[in-house]
Amino acid sequence: MIDNWKVYFRQKNSVLILIATLIVLIFCVSSLAKFIVFVEGRPGVVLDDPVFYWFNAVDLNIPVFALIYLSILTCMIYLAANHPNDLIIALQTYTLLVIVRMAMMYVVPLEPPVGTIDLNDPLVFVVGTGTKITKDLFFSGHTSTLFMIFLVTHKRWLKYVFLVNTILVGSFVILQKVHYSIDVFVAPFVAYGCYRIILYLNTKLLFPKSQL
Repeated sequence: MIDNWKVYFRQKNSVLILIATLIVLIFCVSSLAKFIVFVEGRPGVVLDDPVFYWFNAVDLNIPVFALIYLSILTCMIYLAANHPNDLIIALQTYTLLVIVRMAMMYVVPLEPPVGTIDLNDPLVFVVGTGTKITKDLFFSGHTSTLFMIFLVTHKRWLKYVFLVNTILVGSFVILQKVHYSIDVFVAPFVAYGCYRIILYLNTKLLFPKSQL
């Protein structure tokens, strides 16, 4: 792990890039918490999702958050220990995801699906807004984050674990009627687009001579 970070810090401007990445990430996440309060306070549209006709909502809070936080923790430890460059790319991609998600939520105001069972994210409640969140819908943040983790991980068996977890969590939030099916369907495409943008910026501008 130490040797991997030594190699990372030998790259030009690596310290500056790391610090800037963390500052922008913290700013965007704190802005998201305030933005969600705004989203919760405005009216939105209820979509007529044909998928919901086939089942009643199922409470899947425990498996959803077990998969999400175990995946995030595993990915961060793996990247920090083995691939510092990929860790930076992951943090930058997540930051861009947050920015794009705020923009999407702003232009697509939605009300929670009829019959939804609230998704009680313990971390968001404690360190985020401190209030119940129901309208952060388009697109699914949990699904996009897990797919981003799949993209940045190169170890094959771990990569496929994250892909399976993405599919499971996406399915679970639909079954719980926390998200409309379109929220989940769009999420991986946005995550991929953000990842490709960040990868391009790193390979062309930040670390042009590195093998990221």
